[in-house]
Amino acid sequence: MKRVSIFGATGSVGQSTLDLIGRGDYDVVALTGGHNVALLAADAIRLRADVAVTAFDDQLFSLREALAGTGIEAAAGTAALEEAADRPADWIMSAIVGVAGLAPGLRALRHGTTVALANKESLVCAGPILMAEATRHGTTILPVDSEHSAVFQALAGEDIAAVEKVVITASGGGLRDMPLDKLAEATPDQAGTHPNWDMGQRITIDSASMFNKAMELIETKEFFGLNRSQIETIIHPQSLIHALVQFVDGAMMAHLGAPDMRHAIGYALNWPDRAALPVARLNLADIARLDFHAPDAARYPALALADFVMARGGLAGAAFNAAKEHVLDLFIDRRIRFTDMAPLVERTLDRLDGQGSLEAAMLSLDMVQDTDRMTRAIVQELAQTLRAA
Repeated sequence: MKRVSIFGATGSVGQSTLDLIGRGDYDVVALTGGHNVALLAADAIRLRADVAVTAFDDQLFSLREALAGTGIEAAAGTAALEEAADRPADWIMSAIVGVAGLAPGLRALRHGTTVALANKESLVCAGPILMAEATRHGTTILPVDSEHSAVFQALAGEDIAAVEKVVITASGGGLRDMPLDKLAEATPDQAGTHPNWDMGQRITIDSASMFNKAMELIETKEFFGLNRSQIETIIHPQSLIHALVQFVDGAMMAHLGAPDMRHAIGYALNWPDRAALPVARLNLADIARLDFHAPDAARYPALALADFVMARGGLAGAAFNAAKEHVLDLFIDRRIRFTDMAPLVERTLDRLDGQGSLEAAMLSLDMVQDTDRMTRAIVQELAQTLRAA
Protein backbone atom coordinates (compact mmCIF):
# COMPACT_ATOMS: atom_id res chain seq x y z
CA MET A 1 0.00 0.00 0.00
CA LYS A 2 1.41 3.40 -1.00
CA ARG A 3 2.18 5.64 1.97
CA VAL A 4 1.24 9.28 1.29
CA SER A 5 1.46 12.63 3.06
CA ILE A 6 -0.30 15.84 2.01
CA PHE A 7 1.23 19.17 2.99
CA GLY A 8 -1.36 21.91 2.61
CA ALA A 9 -4.27 19.49 2.89
CA THR A 10 -6.90 22.14 3.64
CA GLY A 11 -6.18 24.23 0.51
CA SER A 12 -7.77 23.74 -2.89
CA VAL A 13 -4.99 21.49 -4.23
CA GLY A 14 -4.88 19.57 -0.98
CA GLN A 15 -8.63 18.99 -1.01
CA SER A 16 -8.51 17.78 -4.61
CA THR A 17 -5.69 15.44 -3.64
CA LEU A 18 -7.69 14.07 -0.71
CA ASP A 19 -10.65 13.51 -3.03
CA LEU A 20 -8.50 11.17 -5.11
CA ILE A 21 -6.83 9.57 -2.10
CA GLY A 22 -10.23 8.85 -0.59
CA ARG A 23 -11.24 6.89 -3.69
CA GLY A 24 -8.26 4.54 -3.51
CA ASP A 25 -6.31 2.36 -1.11
CA TYR A 26 -3.62 4.46 0.56
CA ASP A 27 -1.89 4.62 3.91
CA VAL A 28 -2.05 8.28 4.96
CA VAL A 29 0.95 9.25 7.06
CA ALA A 30 0.59 13.01 7.61
CA LEU A 31 -1.86 15.78 6.80
CA THR A 32 -0.97 19.42 7.40
CA GLY A 33 -3.00 22.59 7.27
CA GLY A 34 -3.38 26.10 8.65
CA HIS A 35 -6.17 27.74 10.61
CA ASN A 36 -8.95 25.44 9.42
CA VAL A 37 -8.29 22.79 12.05
CA ALA A 38 -11.86 21.49 11.92
CA LEU A 39 -11.44 20.45 8.28
CA LEU A 40 -7.92 19.17 8.95
CA ALA A 41 -9.12 17.00 11.80
CA ALA A 42 -12.15 15.71 9.90
CA ASP A 43 -9.97 14.66 6.96
CA ALA A 44 -7.40 13.07 9.25
CA ILE A 45 -10.13 11.03 10.94
CA ARG A 46 -11.79 10.07 7.65
CA LEU A 47 -8.52 8.90 6.11
CA ARG A 48 -7.05 7.49 9.34
CA ALA A 49 -3.88 9.57 9.20
CA ASP A 50 -1.03 8.95 11.63
CA VAL A 51 -0.54 12.64 12.40
CA ALA A 52 -2.24 15.97 11.69
CA VAL A 53 -0.19 19.17 11.87
CA THR A 54 -1.32 22.78 11.91
CA ALA A 55 1.25 25.39 10.96
CA PHE A 56 0.09 27.67 13.78
CA ASP A 57 1.05 27.00 17.40
CA ASP A 58 -2.04 28.76 18.73
CA GLN A 59 -4.26 26.20 16.95
CA LEU A 60 -2.76 23.14 18.66
CA PHE A 61 -5.31 23.02 21.49
CA SER A 62 -8.23 23.11 19.04
CA LEU A 63 -6.66 20.40 16.90
CA ARG A 64 -6.03 18.16 19.90
CA GLU A 65 -9.63 18.61 21.02
CA ALA A 66 -10.93 17.72 17.55
CA LEU A 67 -8.78 14.57 17.45
CA ALA A 68 -9.38 13.49 21.07
CA GLY A 69 -9.98 9.76 21.36
CA THR A 70 -9.04 8.99 17.73
CA GLY A 71 -5.46 7.90 18.32
CA ILE A 72 -4.28 10.42 15.72
CA GLU A 73 -1.32 12.51 16.85
CA ALA A 74 -1.71 16.30 16.79
CA ALA A 75 1.18 18.72 16.37
CA ALA A 76 1.76 22.37 15.49
CA GLY A 77 4.41 24.78 14.28
CA THR A 78 7.30 24.93 11.87
CA ALA A 79 9.33 22.22 13.57
CA ALA A 80 6.32 19.89 13.52
CA LEU A 81 5.86 20.45 9.79
CA GLU A 82 9.47 19.51 9.16
CA GLU A 83 9.20 16.47 11.43
CA ALA A 84 6.16 15.35 9.47
CA ALA A 85 8.21 15.62 6.26
CA ASP A 86 10.78 13.32 7.85
CA ARG A 87 8.24 10.57 8.35
CA PRO A 88 8.67 7.75 5.82
CA ALA A 89 6.29 8.09 2.89
CA ASP A 90 6.36 6.95 -0.72
CA TRP A 91 4.65 10.05 -2.11
CA ILE A 92 4.25 13.56 -0.76
CA MET A 93 2.03 16.35 -2.05
CA SER A 94 3.78 19.68 -1.44
CA ALA A 95 0.92 22.16 -1.61
CA ILE A 96 1.63 24.60 1.23
CA VAL A 97 1.12 28.04 -0.27
CA GLY A 98 4.04 30.44 -0.27
CA VAL A 99 7.66 30.26 0.81
CA ALA A 100 6.51 28.40 3.95
CA GLY A 101 6.36 25.26 1.83
CA LEU A 102 10.06 25.34 0.96
CA ALA A 103 11.60 23.88 4.12
CA PRO A 104 9.21 20.90 4.48
CA GLY A 105 9.63 20.16 0.76
CA LEU A 106 13.41 20.12 1.09
CA ARG A 107 13.16 17.78 4.07
CA ALA A 108 10.98 15.39 2.08
CA LEU A 109 13.48 15.36 -0.79
CA ARG A 110 16.24 14.20 1.53
CA HIS A 111 14.46 10.92 2.12
CA GLY A 112 14.22 9.82 -1.48
CA THR A 113 10.50 10.43 -1.48
CA THR A 114 8.56 11.17 -4.67
CA VAL A 115 7.42 14.77 -4.25
CA ALA A 116 4.44 16.07 -6.21
CA LEU A 117 5.18 19.79 -6.32
CA ALA A 118 2.28 22.22 -6.30
CA ASN A 119 4.25 24.81 -4.32
CA LYS A 120 5.61 26.88 -7.21
CA GLU A 121 7.28 29.25 -4.75
CA SER A 122 9.88 26.58 -3.96
CA LEU A 123 11.21 26.56 -7.51
CA VAL A 124 10.94 30.34 -7.91
CA CYS A 125 12.78 31.07 -4.66
CA ALA A 126 15.25 28.21 -4.61
CA GLY A 127 15.07 26.22 -7.82
CA PRO A 128 18.79 25.31 -7.91
CA ILE A 129 18.69 24.15 -4.26
CA LEU A 130 15.58 22.07 -4.80
CA MET A 131 16.76 20.38 -8.00
CA ALA A 132 20.25 19.71 -6.60
CA GLU A 133 18.76 18.18 -3.45
CA ALA A 134 16.53 15.89 -5.52
CA THR A 135 19.50 14.76 -7.62
CA ARG A 136 21.65 14.21 -4.54
CA HIS A 137 19.11 11.91 -2.92
CA GLY A 138 17.69 10.24 -6.03
CA THR A 139 14.29 11.82 -5.47
CA THR A 140 11.69 12.30 -8.19
CA ILE A 141 9.92 15.67 -8.38
CA LEU A 142 6.68 15.62 -10.33
CA PRO A 143 5.05 18.93 -11.32
CA VAL A 144 1.45 19.47 -10.27
CA ASP A 145 0.73 22.92 -11.68
CA SER A 146 -1.55 22.08 -14.59
CA GLU A 147 0.77 23.86 -17.03
CA HIS A 148 3.94 22.11 -15.92
CA SER A 149 2.24 18.75 -15.68
CA ALA A 150 1.14 19.31 -19.28
CA VAL A 151 4.72 20.07 -20.37
CA PHE A 152 6.00 17.05 -18.43
CA GLN A 153 3.49 14.79 -20.16
CA ALA A 154 4.23 16.25 -23.61
CA LEU A 155 7.93 15.57 -23.03
CA ALA A 156 7.46 11.91 -22.09
CA GLY A 157 9.93 9.94 -24.20
CA GLU A 158 11.37 13.11 -25.76
CA ASP A 159 14.86 14.60 -25.58
CA ILE A 160 14.81 18.01 -23.93
CA ALA A 161 17.48 19.07 -26.44
CA ALA A 162 14.85 18.70 -29.19
CA VAL A 163 12.61 21.35 -27.59
CA GLU A 164 12.46 24.64 -29.46
CA LYS A 165 10.01 26.37 -27.13
CA VAL A 166 7.41 25.80 -24.46
CA VAL A 167 4.17 27.79 -24.49
CA ILE A 168 2.41 28.20 -21.14
CA THR A 169 -1.23 29.17 -21.50
CA ALA A 170 -3.05 31.65 -19.27
CA SER A 171 -6.76 32.25 -18.84
CA GLY A 172 -6.23 35.98 -18.36
CA GLY A 173 -7.97 35.88 -14.98
CA GLY A 174 -11.18 37.35 -13.71
CA LEU A 175 -10.40 40.91 -14.82
CA ARG A 176 -9.33 40.09 -18.37
CA ASP A 177 -12.29 41.94 -19.90
CA MET A 178 -12.29 44.92 -17.53
CA PRO A 179 -11.26 48.15 -19.31
CA LEU A 180 -7.69 49.12 -18.52
CA ASP A 181 -8.74 52.47 -17.08
CA LYS A 182 -11.01 50.67 -14.59
CA LEU A 183 -8.42 48.20 -13.22
CA ALA A 184 -7.34 50.58 -10.47
CA GLU A 185 -10.89 50.35 -9.07
CA ALA A 186 -10.98 46.51 -9.03
CA THR A 187 -11.80 45.02 -5.63
CA PRO A 188 -10.39 41.85 -4.06
CA ASP A 189 -13.78 40.21 -4.58
CA GLN A 190 -13.76 40.99 -8.29
CA ALA A 191 -10.15 39.86 -8.75
CA GLY A 192 -10.83 36.79 -6.61
CA THR A 193 -13.47 35.37 -8.96
CA HIS A 194 -12.15 33.15 -11.74
CA PRO A 195 -14.11 32.44 -14.94
CA ASN A 196 -12.83 28.84 -15.32
CA TRP A 197 -11.07 27.50 -12.23
CA ASP A 198 -12.26 26.90 -8.68
CA MET A 199 -9.27 28.00 -6.60
CA GLY A 200 -8.48 29.83 -3.38
CA GLN A 201 -8.65 33.63 -3.12
CA ARG A 202 -4.91 34.28 -3.26
CA ILE A 203 -4.11 32.25 -6.35
CA THR A 204 -7.24 33.55 -8.09
CA ILE A 205 -6.13 37.15 -7.54
CA ASP A 206 -2.66 36.16 -8.72
CA SER A 207 -4.34 34.86 -11.86
CA ALA A 208 -6.04 38.21 -12.44
CA SER A 209 -2.75 40.08 -12.07
CA MET A 210 -0.82 37.33 -13.92
CA PHE A 211 1.65 37.13 -11.07
CA ASN A 212 0.89 33.41 -11.03
CA LYS A 213 1.88 33.19 -14.71
CA ALA A 214 5.06 35.14 -14.02
CA MET A 215 5.84 32.57 -11.33
CA GLU A 216 5.08 29.74 -13.73
CA LEU A 217 7.43 31.13 -16.38
CA ILE A 218 10.24 31.16 -13.82
CA GLU A 219 9.20 27.70 -12.64
CA THR A 220 9.37 26.38 -16.21
CA LYS A 221 12.92 27.65 -16.57
CA GLU A 222 14.01 26.07 -13.29
CA PHE A 223 12.22 22.73 -13.60
CA PHE A 224 12.99 21.94 -17.22
CA GLY A 225 16.34 23.72 -17.49
CA LEU A 226 15.25 25.88 -20.42
CA ASN A 227 16.47 29.30 -21.51
CA ARG A 228 14.18 32.31 -21.13
CA SER A 229 14.06 32.62 -24.93
CA GLN A 230 12.45 29.17 -25.09
CA ILE A 231 9.50 30.06 -22.85
CA GLU A 232 6.38 31.95 -23.90
CA THR A 233 2.93 32.61 -22.54
CA ILE A 234 -0.31 33.14 -24.41
CA ILE A 235 -3.86 34.01 -23.36
CA HIS A 236 -6.23 31.10 -23.90
CA PRO A 237 -9.60 32.05 -22.35
CA GLN A 238 -11.10 28.54 -22.41
CA SER A 239 -8.32 27.02 -20.22
CA LEU A 240 -8.56 23.74 -22.11
CA ILE A 241 -5.03 23.68 -23.51
CA HIS A 242 -2.69 23.87 -20.54
CA ALA A 243 0.63 24.02 -22.37
CA LEU A 244 2.23 23.35 -25.73
CA VAL A 245 5.70 22.10 -26.59
CA GLN A 246 7.23 22.92 -29.96
CA PHE A 247 10.12 20.80 -31.19
CA VAL A 248 13.00 21.61 -33.52
CA ASP A 249 11.26 19.84 -36.41
CA GLY A 250 8.33 22.25 -36.16
CA ALA A 251 5.95 19.74 -34.57
CA MET A 252 3.90 21.05 -31.66
CA MET A 253 2.29 18.92 -28.95
CA ALA A 254 -0.61 20.36 -26.98
CA HIS A 255 -2.01 18.96 -23.75
CA LEU A 256 -5.79 19.38 -23.46
CA GLY A 257 -8.04 18.65 -20.53
CA ALA A 258 -10.92 20.02 -18.53
CA PRO A 259 -9.94 22.76 -16.03
CA ASP A 260 -9.76 20.37 -13.07
CA MET A 261 -6.65 20.11 -10.88
CA ARG A 262 -7.39 16.45 -10.22
CA HIS A 263 -5.98 15.60 -13.65
CA ALA A 264 -2.47 16.86 -12.86
CA ILE A 265 -2.70 15.55 -9.29
CA GLY A 266 -3.90 12.14 -10.45
CA TYR A 267 -1.15 11.93 -13.06
CA ALA A 268 1.48 12.58 -10.37
CA LEU A 269 -0.20 10.20 -7.92
CA ASN A 270 -0.21 7.30 -10.37
CA TRP A 271 2.98 8.07 -12.32
CA PRO A 272 4.57 6.38 -14.22
CA ASP A 273 1.22 4.72 -14.93
CA ARG A 274 -2.12 6.28 -15.75
CA ALA A 275 -5.32 5.50 -13.89
CA ALA A 276 -8.97 6.35 -14.44
CA LEU A 277 -9.83 9.74 -12.94
CA PRO A 278 -13.21 11.30 -12.08
CA VAL A 279 -12.71 14.32 -14.34
CA ALA A 280 -14.85 15.63 -17.18
CA ARG A 281 -14.07 14.47 -20.71
CA LEU A 282 -13.82 17.01 -23.49
CA ASN A 283 -16.20 16.94 -26.45
CA LEU A 284 -14.39 18.79 -29.22
CA ALA A 285 -17.54 19.19 -31.31
CA ASP A 286 -19.22 20.96 -28.40
CA ILE A 287 -16.17 23.14 -27.77
CA ALA A 288 -16.06 24.07 -31.47
CA ARG A 289 -13.29 26.66 -31.13
CA LEU A 290 -10.16 27.48 -29.17
CA ASP A 291 -9.06 31.10 -28.88
CA PHE A 292 -5.62 32.61 -28.31
CA HIS A 293 -4.14 36.07 -28.14
CA ALA A 294 -0.90 37.64 -26.95
CA PRO A 295 -0.92 39.08 -23.41
CA ASP A 296 -1.17 42.86 -23.14
CA ALA A 297 1.97 44.16 -21.39
CA ALA A 298 0.06 47.15 -20.02
CA ARG A 299 -2.60 44.90 -18.45
CA TYR A 300 -0.12 42.34 -17.14
CA PRO A 301 3.12 44.10 -16.08
CA ALA A 302 4.02 41.14 -13.85
CA LEU A 303 5.20 39.25 -16.93
CA ALA A 304 8.02 41.74 -17.54
CA LEU A 305 9.11 41.28 -13.94
CA ALA A 306 9.46 37.55 -14.60
CA ASP A 307 11.84 38.38 -17.43
CA PHE A 308 13.95 40.44 -15.03
CA VAL A 309 14.05 37.62 -12.45
CA MET A 310 15.07 34.99 -14.99
CA ALA A 311 17.79 37.23 -16.42
CA ARG A 312 19.05 38.30 -12.98
CA GLY A 313 19.16 34.91 -11.24
CA GLY A 314 20.69 34.67 -7.78
CA LEU A 315 18.24 35.76 -5.10
CA ALA A 316 15.95 37.62 -7.52
CA GLY A 317 13.39 34.81 -7.41
CA ALA A 318 13.25 34.82 -3.62
CA ALA A 319 12.83 38.61 -3.57
CA PHE A 320 10.21 38.53 -6.31
CA ASN A 321 8.13 35.92 -4.50
CA ALA A 322 8.32 37.72 -1.15
CA ALA A 323 7.36 41.04 -2.73
CA LYS A 324 4.55 39.43 -4.68
CA GLU A 325 3.15 37.75 -1.55
CA HIS A 326 3.31 40.95 0.50
CA VAL A 327 1.68 43.22 -2.09
CA LEU A 328 -1.08 40.63 -2.41
CA ASP A 329 -1.66 40.84 1.35
CA LEU A 330 -1.85 44.63 1.08
CA PHE A 331 -4.36 44.45 -1.77
CA ILE A 332 -6.55 41.92 0.01
CA ASP A 333 -6.53 44.22 3.05
CA ARG A 334 -7.53 47.09 0.68
CA ARG A 335 -4.44 49.08 1.64
CA ILE A 336 -3.26 49.41 -1.98
CA ARG A 337 -5.00 49.28 -5.35
CA PHE A 338 -4.90 46.38 -7.79
CA THR A 339 -2.72 48.41 -10.13
CA ASP A 340 -0.26 49.26 -7.33
CA MET A 341 0.94 45.68 -6.94
CA ALA A 342 3.29 45.29 -9.91
CA PRO A 343 4.88 48.76 -9.54
CA LEU A 344 5.55 48.08 -5.84
CA VAL A 345 7.23 44.78 -6.67
CA GLU A 346 9.29 46.48 -9.39
CA ARG A 347 10.43 49.28 -7.07
CA THR A 348 11.38 46.72 -4.43
CA LEU A 349 13.43 44.66 -6.87
CA ASP A 350 15.12 47.81 -8.17
CA ARG A 351 16.16 48.83 -4.66
CA LEU A 352 17.49 45.37 -3.81
CA ASP A 353 19.34 45.17 -7.10
CA GLY A 354 20.88 48.59 -6.55
CA GLN A 355 22.09 47.46 -3.12
CA GLY A 356 23.65 44.33 -4.59
CA SER A 357 21.31 42.23 -2.44
CA LEU A 358 20.28 39.93 -5.29
CA GLU A 359 23.83 38.70 -5.91
CA ALA A 360 24.50 35.08 -4.99
CA ALA A 361 26.96 32.71 -6.60
CA MET A 362 25.50 29.85 -4.56
CA LEU A 363 22.09 29.76 -2.88
CA SER A 364 21.28 28.46 0.58
CA LEU A 365 18.03 28.14 2.50
CA ASP A 366 19.23 30.74 5.03
CA MET A 367 19.97 33.23 2.23
CA VAL A 368 16.52 32.70 0.74
CA GLN A 369 14.82 33.19 4.11
CA ASP A 370 16.88 36.30 4.89
CA THR A 371 16.02 37.77 1.49
CA ASP A 372 12.35 37.01 2.11
CA ARG A 373 12.37 38.97 5.38
CA MET A 374 14.36 41.89 3.97
CA THR A 375 12.11 42.15 0.91
CA ARG A 376 8.90 42.25 2.93
CA ALA A 377 10.27 45.08 5.06
CA ILE A 378 11.11 47.11 1.95
CA VAL A 379 7.66 46.50 0.44
CA GLN A 380 6.06 47.68 3.67
CA GLU A 381 8.17 50.85 3.67
CA LEU A 382 7.41 51.62 0.03
CA ALA A 383 3.70 50.93 0.52
CA GLN A 384 3.57 53.48 3.33
CA THR A 385 5.21 56.05 1.06
CA LEU A 386 2.66 55.24 -1.61
CA ARG A 387 -0.27 55.74 0.77
CA ALA A 388 1.21 58.98 2.06
CA ALA A 389 1.39 60.30 -1.47
